[in-house]
Amino acid sequence: MSSKKQPVGYLPDERPPIVELIPFALQQIVVMFPATVLVALITGFHVSTTIFASGLATLCFILITGKKIPLYYGSSFSYIAAIASIMGAEAFSSYSLNDKISVAQFGIVMSGFISIIAGLLIQRTGRKTIDKILPPTVTGSIAIIIGLSLAANAMTNAASIPKDLAADVVTNAGNMAWVISLITLFSTILYSVYLKGRLSQLPILFGLLTGYVVAVIIGLVTGIPFINFNTIEAQGIFNLPEFTFPKPSLAAVAAIMPIAIATIPESTAHVYQLDIYVNDLAKKKGSSKRYNIADKLGLNLVGDGIGDIVSGAIGGPAGTNYGENISAMALSKVFSVPVLLTAAVITMVISCFTPLINIVYSIPSSVIGGLSIYLFGVIAAQGITIMMDSKVDMFKSKNLAVIAIILVIGLGGSFGFENSMIPMFGMEFPAIASAAVVGIVLNLLLSIGEKSEEA
Repeated sequence: MSSKKQPVGYLPDERPPIVELIPFALQQIVVMFPATVLVALITGFHVSTTIFASGLATLCFILITGKKIPLYYGSSFSYIAAIASIMGAEAFSSYSLNDKISVAQFGIVMSGFISIIAGLLIQRTGRKTIDKILPPTVTGSIAIIIGLSLAANAMTNAASIPKDLAADVVTNAGNMAWVISLITLFSTILYSVYLKGRLSQLPILFGLLTGYVVAVIIGLVTGIPFINFNTIEAQGIFNLPEFTFPKPSLAAVAAIMPIAIATIPESTAHVYQLDIYVNDLAKKKGSSKRYNIADKLGLNLVGDGIGDIVSGAIGGPAGTNYGENISAMALSKVFSVPVLLTAAVITMVISCFTPLINIVYSIPSSVIGGLSIYLFGVIAAQGITIMMDSKVDMFKSKNLAVIAIILVIGLGGSFGFENSMIPMFGMEFPAIASAAVVGIVLNLLLSIGEKSEEA
């Protein structure tokens, strides 16, 4: 009888049986894939290499952190503008694509050392220091803007139609894209809310399959090719990714390396989110074990830095631990590290087999958009969870000021300016990074004298 009351879910040190392990791993790949591939497409990096680097960096991250932190490493949006500035710089205009990537790689590798140094400092000084610099008002607000800044990507993907359609088909294709994305969205929501038992842990995968089937049916009825299995054409089934190696460049270091500082609050928010959700599941499962994930923030940053070095060394973009994967874990209650290890290995295998890559590529953008509307919203909602869990006083002027400034700079900068870069004083600043830095500085300034007031 008691087993019926046992909550469904897996803690970080628990391994599901193989029949569940593979679907759970595929679900993690599904939520990671769109954003990771999109970064490669925007920056001009090789897609197969980017996918392989994501899996390899995740393996390294999990092993270096002692299999204690269930996070997946994927390409980061925060670095897009900096990497694109190097790839499109006039100084490198005569370079081949691979040579441009090699120059950018050097900046990516060096940015990894920033994360490692920050992680080691936090390990040395303890969590109190980071709590002072990055309180819930900052980390929660940053999680909110990360999720909501991606809202436009989700909506445009939801409305996306196949390329090169005849003019008289475009309108109908747009309508059908919305049908696919909305069915994907609401089926995923219904699965996450109403499925019970083991099935409740796979709402995203089921939502994707539902949207995919709808896209197939619509394609057969209307003739609109939402499904395409020939995105990548290559000789042979097995093709290794095209690896490139870093070339020293001060320009790349100056453009890319500082972005690592701005990603620290993002990683902090993710670690705190995990700590809340994992320990909530442990409590519900009746486990007396305490998973001190939040106390491993320094270790997480070291692992994040190693991930950047590994990814950058073979030709992948800079990355971070993914909020989308945390959302998937929060919805499915599966925080198992073995699941993430399996997902990383499968990702590396996919990158080497052209048919497998084409199967993943065949997922219509409208399906991905439907999933993203939900997932990106969950990332933002988790920011609210961080502040609620820490009982942030929303009537306190200091807290309101910090939250307000981060939200407006982050969201206003993301949607108000091209490439989410805020033009100011003859320079351009990345919106989310700027919001994080201003929020941190403002919080520290407003904290001066606070202890004496409390005393």
